Amino acid sequence: MSRHEDEVRLGHMLDHAQEGVELCRGRARIDLDSDRLLNLALVRLVEIVGEAANRVSVQGQAMRPEIPWREIIGMRNRIVHGYDEVDFDILWSVIQGDLPPLIERLKAMLGRP
Repeated sequence: MSRHEDEVRLGHMLDHAQEGVELCRGRARIDLDSDRLLNLALVRLVEIVGEAANRVSVQGQAMRPEIPWREIIGMRNRIVHGYDEVDFDILWSVIQGDLPPLIERLKAMLGRP
């Protein structure tokens, strides 16, 4: 995989992570239980972040050790393979606590404001 392709995947991670954080702005954890569209959207966005991470080349991942690749890809796998057991407390925690620092790292890597 080329460096350009890795940067495209990093951009996908950034875009979908940002969208997840934006969807939660002004929302509370309880909204995941009552808003089915929010629930579905956040699950899908986190899934895409993990899928894009999985598609970054091994070399590309090694060049960026500050990204928790294994955890991000693992979350995607748990969502996809355990679709009927998604823990919404963990999902909310990922959106609120893990995605904002990931977004900042990805922005810095990609030279985005």
